[in-house]
Amino acid sequence: MVKKIALFAFNGEPMCFVHVLLNALDMDGRGIDVKLVIEGTACKQVPEMSDPDNGFHSLYEKVKEAGLVDCVCKACSNKMDAMDSAVEQGLELCDDMQGHPSIARYMEDGYEVLVF
Repeated sequence: MVKKIALFAFNGEPMCFVHVLLNALDMDGRGIDVKLVIEGTACKQVPEMSDPDNGFHSLYEKVKEAGLVDCVCKACSNKMDAMDSAVEQGLELCDDMQGHPSIARYMEDGYEVLVF
């Protein structure tokens, strides 16, 4: 049975977000079924990391190209002025829990949830 991990990135500080990206790629490379959910102030990293001049742009792109970003919080991306960027990047918006992604849904689907 494949291990399943859902990484919930809440922290909007760039270095914290980068470590979530690094862990997502590492887990994926080890055969773990990993999903990244971008929540809270981490949503502000969606437009910032998409900027080619950002030093972590290529890392962010690798995570997106690997299909590891499961969704971006609809409510928080709206609050952080990142929703338009998420949509332009083709990222799914989640809002199944009063405008936010439901951690319980991932648990019900067999994912171990890690919150950053």
